[in-house]
Amino acid sequence: MNPTLPVLTLALLAPLLMPLTALAHSAVEPAPRPEEGWQRRHASINTNVANLGEKSQVLFIGDSITQGWEGAGKSVWETYYSHRNALNLGIGGDRTQHVLWRLDNGNLSGVKPKAAVVMIGTNNSNGEDNTVEQIADGVGAIVAKLKEKIPGIKVLLVPIFPRSENPSPQRGKVLQVNQIIQKLADEEQVYWMDFGHKFLNTDGTIPRELMPDYLHLSTKAYGIWAESIEARLAMVLGDTPVKSTASAGASDLSGNWVATVPGPNGEPVEMPFSLKQDGAKLTGKFERPDGRFIELKDGKIEGSQVSWTLKRDRPDGSSMTYEMTGKSEGGKLAGKATTDMGGNAVTIEWSAKRR
Repeated sequence: MNPTLPVLTLALLAPLLMPLTALAHSAVEPAPRPEEGWQRRHASINTNVANLGEKSQVLFIGDSITQGWEGAGKSVWETYYSHRNALNLGIGGDRTQHVLWRLDNGNLSGVKPKAAVVMIGTNNSNGEDNTVEQIADGVGAIVAKLKEKIPGIKVLLVPIFPRSENPSPQRGKVLQVNQIIQKLADEEQVYWMDFGHKFLNTDGTIPRELMPDYLHLSTKAYGIWAESIEARLAMVLGDTPVKSTASAGASDLSGNWVATVPGPNGEPVEMPFSLKQDGAKLTGKFERPDGRFIELKDGKIEGSQVSWTLKRDRPDGSSMTYEMTGKSEGGKLAGKATTDMGGNAVTIEWSAKRR
């Protein structure tokens, strides 16, 4: 008998004798992240979970795009999900393996939601990190874990959104993942909510008004997300669908603008200003010709309607207060400004565009 035969036989059989865990890949192996910021965010989520407990009706599970419901998506979240005691389980930079670990380590403790909205996997698609099949495995493992830990939960599975301004190999990779994970849907406990095409122009490019960096969403894009899943979510929760509102479709107004107002003789006068939007709150400042600034006060956005107050000091020591109202539409602003002059209300029209 050839003495090397047993050795060769064992070598050939070794992969079959190894435990399945030894053959697993990174996308399905639960793992925490060591970064201090990640640990803080994870702890904060667990605190929110503990505070809401069984009051929470719906979970949103994902990465920075899900976490962004607390940023650009804040006003939309307040309209659609606050009254449902929704929990945001998104952490920027997370991959499927990190979500799997979190679901085992506090993110589901004491909650009994009726639904979970899952959108995860774009960070696994970077370079050669994971293959299409591996990313799909990771998403499938998350869905399976939710069904295991919260029996009867309904999962609204959202496709990984398109990314990069133009069609690219990475976008193609994401699309292939979506083609696989949609097969997880049985339309009884897992529902496939495919609306990623709504983030694309007809030529396949992504408009900046929806994804300013061609990855993360604007306020308007979060509105598209909310409106796209609302009918199904309301059915699963057994409540009344939220009516579509202009606030859900409004763009994030943060940035630099130039307002045009009529001058003393009716000639157009330009006034540079900046805005910062945080949910329904607007802050900012107008630049005066002398280089000084006028702070914007009591700014807010309700649907597509905006309003704020400006108080301008005059050389004689008095001041003038302008109540400015307007509407955001088509990436522009337009409205009216009212002030008191000698006991009489004077109103002028104004408009603004980005610069």
